[in-house]
Amino acid sequence: MEHRLDETDRRILAELQRDGSLPVEQLAERVHLSRNACWRRVKRLEEERVITGRVALVDADRLGLGLSVFVIVRTSSHDPDWLKRFRDAVTGFPEITGVYRMSGDLDYILRARVADVKAYDRLYQRLIARVPLTDVSASFVMEEIKETTVVPVELR
Repeated sequence: MEHRLDETDRRILAELQRDGSLPVEQLAERVHLSRNACWRRVKRLEEERVITGRVALVDADRLGLGLSVFVIVRTSSHDPDWLKRFRDAVTGFPEITGVYRMSGDLDYILRARVADVKAYDRLYQRLIARVPLTDVSASFVMEEIKETTVVPVELR
């Protein structure tokens, strides 16, 4: 569901996406509002689930998870029981950071962060042991050209 956001709401969202730890006083100053008006808007955006959380972004390389992998999954089964098993499996692996059901020739794309190819193979072996898959192929990221969590909030 799309929410009606004015220019000030969008400025708040842009600032919080740059730095979610901003104290309300600094945020209010940057978006040209009083502290209380800014706080009320942020609370409303949270209540309406426009803002769904605040997180710390970490450097995967510094955690020893330098290999980003996109896993393409095809399946011949689309029944509710298979889907539940698949969802339970992929949401249970912390290495899998994104799961997307696709249109077209692909059924699912998974995004994973692992230490190296051997760690990916261990993830692959655990995945196929949990749920039957027709075809699984992986592409290893050679260079991250753009990686962001920022959602564009410009005015339309």
